[in-house]
Amino acid sequence: MMSNFFKRAFRHRSFIVGAALTGFVVGMALLSLIWTPYSPTAINIRRRMQMPSADYWLGTDPFGRDVLSLVLAGAQNSLTVGLLAVGGGLVLGCALGLLAAARRGWIEELVMRFADFTFAFPAILSAIMLAAIFGPSTMNSIVAIAIFNIPVFARVVRGSANAIWARDYILAARSAGKGGFRITIEHVLPNILAVIVVQATIQFALAILAEAALSYLGLGTQPPTPSWGRMLNEAQSMVFRAPFLAVFPGLAIAVAVLGFNLLGDGLRDLTDPRLSRQR
Repeated sequence: MMSNFFKRAFRHRSFIVGAALTGFVVGMALLSLIWTPYSPTAINIRRRMQMPSADYWLGTDPFGRDVLSLVLAGAQNSLTVGLLAVGGGLVLGCALGLLAAARRGWIEELVMRFADFTFAFPAILSAIMLAAIFGPSTMNSIVAIAIFNIPVFARVVRGSANAIWARDYILAARSAGKGGFRITIEHVLPNILAVIVVQATIQFALAILAEAALSYLGLGTQPPTPSWGRMLNEAQSMVFRAPFLAVFPGLAIAVAVLGFNLLGDGLRDLTDPRLSRQR
């Protein structure tokens, strides 16, 4: 079964391109853990605003920091925020969605109305409220993006789980004396795992974009931690004098978001039995 999946995956263009772009971004983040050309936080005013050269491959910013080092370290920050934010939203959202599908009735209604209420607080609005109370920080970005992800996963999981609960083998499991919790863990969750993985991949792309937007607005990652969004904010006043300052972090954001979106689309096609038969 796995060999068949990989055979189809290698023929799927969206999956291949998405996996390559995602691997490139992850490789940047891993590389920044052990090596960068210069320290991302080292300020050297004498080297400020250098054009791309052999010494500084992507140039330097107004503070003399190496742009390549900032882009590499920014990948680490974006992936960390995305992983924690999507992970938190996934755990809480999946738990609520599975609970709603298993118990139905007033519990399902309560969970869905909670999801509707949470949708009223998008990531940027939540970050503004958290920044007003606790001050802007990376953790506030993670919490704000996670809050936005909870109802997304709750709705997707609840819809997929309801379809599984209507299957005949679930009725057979109930006849065998299995309780709701055991059926959820042994039968429902394994059968909707592919849907969760695909949704998580798509939400990861949105989380990276949201983190960049929050940092750009000054509500997310604070100096001296490198961030693609804050690099764009710092470059906007010099876009005509030194356009490379905006091009490289913007390109990094585009590559990351495109990679995860294409990867999610590819996984959706590969895990959907109807689309698999068509291919």
